[in-house]
Amino acid sequence: MVDQLQSLRGMVDLLPEHSVLWQQIESRARLHFARAGVAEIRTPLLEPTALFARGIGEATDVVGKEMYTFVDRSDRSCTLRPEGTASVVRAAIQHGLLHQGLQRLWYAGPMFRYERPQAGRQRQFHQIGLEFLGFSHARSDVEAIAIAWDLLTDLGLTGLTLELNTLGTRDDRERFRTALVAYLEDHRHLLDLDSQDRLTRNPLRILDSKHPDTQALLAEAPTLPVALDPASRGRFDQVQAGLQALGIPYRLNPRLVRGMDYYSHTAFEITSSDLGAQATVCGGGRYDGLVEQLGGPPTAAVGWALGLERLVLVLARGACATVGPLAPDLYVVNRGAAAEAAALVLARSLRLQGLYVELDPGGAAFSKQFKRADRSGAPWAAVLGEEEQAAGVVQLKPLRGQPSPEASLPLADLPALLQLLQG
Repeated sequence: MVDQLQSLRGMVDLLPEHSVLWQQIESRARLHFARAGVAEIRTPLLEPTALFARGIGEATDVVGKEMYTFVDRSDRSCTLRPEGTASVVRAAIQHGLLHQGLQRLWYAGPMFRYERPQAGRQRQFHQIGLEFLGFSHARSDVEAIAIAWDLLTDLGLTGLTLELNTLGTRDDRERFRTALVAYLEDHRHLLDLDSQDRLTRNPLRILDSKHPDTQALLAEAPTLPVALDPASRGRFDQVQAGLQALGIPYRLNPRLVRGMDYYSHTAFEITSSDLGAQATVCGGGRYDGLVEQLGGPPTAAVGWALGLERLVLVLARGACATVGPLAPDLYVVNRGAAAEAAALVLARSLRLQGLYVELDPGGAAFSKQFKRADRSGAPWAAVLGEEEQAAGVVQLKPLRGQPSPEASLPLADLPALLQLLQG
């Protein structure tokens, strides 16, 4: 007996009954991006490993511990993309988009990280992201955040909180890093093991630690706002003023640093109270140095990404939990060789006119076909048997208590069929 194959851990199948909600999210995102003049870009799943080592940072957990990396047959180190920003920037540089003016771009698709699977987090996960390339003003930070906030609100999410911080310039962060490391070195024995390791490699990531002892220690640690120069503070004030003008509430979080080395100035996360400890549904910020770091010209940039798995988890707990596959406008019941051939022609003709038509595979008794028609949720059943086909007619039967009674219409009279079904 052949063993039954299973999907790999953390690689989850998206079944038809779940895909409708995903499609609704993606469709709504496309609408919001189109309204804001944001164009779609699609990048490969597989990239050179150096792209992420240089872009995300070799000292980050993503590069150091979580990437799916292998050597291909040409002895090149390749990596399944763990995030979308570096790939978008690489594509913009490679294809000269940055020489064509400001770029408003969005992407969607699977990403890969070798993490411990849990609710809303898998090893293959999906993101929708936005990238503004060439935008330097604080107003663009506000616009990017507003698009994310409005999309999540439009999808029906409640209990949202926007957490906001500024990482300042590289000089600001270096002053803060020096002060933070000095403080933490004096209390090294109180840090958890991961944080002790990060102290020499990437000390700012210690601020993300969830260990209670480390969090208690950080409560007395220096904060980044103290290290900001006047220009950085003024820019952050502009971001806050812009959010206030739009009526978008926010909470300042001086410990928010995000997970990538490329962030500067504005950093933010949007969380949902419905997700418990893993509450972030969207995160991003400004990354003015990344384009140059990857070989392009100095370019200001800001962006964000939202995780679809977590978003679906929240939405599925609300009103959307009852959403199922889209019900057809018509279910075609058919039996008999000639009738089945005519039913296929009828279904295709109506589909080309914009109707959603489900065609029964035929062969079963009419009673079984009608049961399937009823389960489909269609308001109408079209009945084509040998008698109807010979007479050149189709019987329309209401399945959901429509005011219109049963009707017998000429099979060739497509306009009359459409008028009844769409009326």
